[in-house]
Amino acid sequence: MTFVSVFRSRSIKQITTGITILSKRRYSQKSMVKYLNQEEAINIDLELFNEYQYSVDQLMELAGLSCAVSIAKCYPLKQLTNRTVVVCCGPGNNGGDGLVCARHLKLFGYCPSIFYPKRTDKPLYKNLTVQCLSMDIPLLDTMPSVQELDEDCGLVVDALFGFSFKPPVRPDFAAVLETLEKTKAPVCSVDIPSGWNVETGPPSSGAIKPELLISLTAPKKCAENFEGKFHYLGGRFVPPALEKKYGLNLPEYPGTECCVQLK
Repeated sequence: MTFVSVFRSRSIKQITTGITILSKRRYSQKSMVKYLNQEEAINIDLELFNEYQYSVDQLMELAGLSCAVSIAKCYPLKQLTNRTVVVCCGPGNNGGDGLVCARHLKLFGYCPSIFYPKRTDKPLYKNLTVQCLSMDIPLLDTMPSVQELDEDCGLVVDALFGFSFKPPVRPDFAAVLETLEKTKAPVCSVDIPSGWNVETGPPSSGAIKPELLISLTAPKKCAENFEGKFHYLGGRFVPPALEKKYGLNLPEYPGTECCVQLK
């Protein structure tokens, strides 16, 4: 019996029931994903580096790529009237993810520029910066104003602070966060909306409200307070034993995708 004849022999009710069950399984799986506290997030990173022998640049490349792909899924070029993207990078690993993301966005056909005010002397970050410059991605001397972002920017990527962040925000970045808070351009936050407490979420006032949140490795507890349109999970690199140890219950990534939608 051929596949077609088997398919035709089934009733519409059976097919519909099967689809419903599959959808419920997927929804249940996604809804049970573990949200990490700060200590768990730090420990998982340390184990990836020390026990599983991943390098920082290896994980950064995978994370940054998944961020760029998530952005492309939520804001496809054909739907954008403005392909300009401002990527705001901090001095740590979150900023490194942003540099990688900018490079891939350029390859995807977007027009990124980078605001990177506190650069580090570490070779990894220097290399990532050189790679961006070699792709003709401009590095901005100053943060665009709210008006400039509103009028000239299609998207803003927030890659300032990651899960190691502890309030309060340093004065050097306070004005940047205020701009991201006030702009009407969609904000896409990498792993943590900058300025948020990793566990309790946004501050009582002056909080960034991203439209897209891209959690990396596993969502952090602050993501339970996320109210934007899109929530993606990126970083398809967690070993099964590590996932089991921390009870992450990660969703199934579709096909060969490097990211999966949670919301």
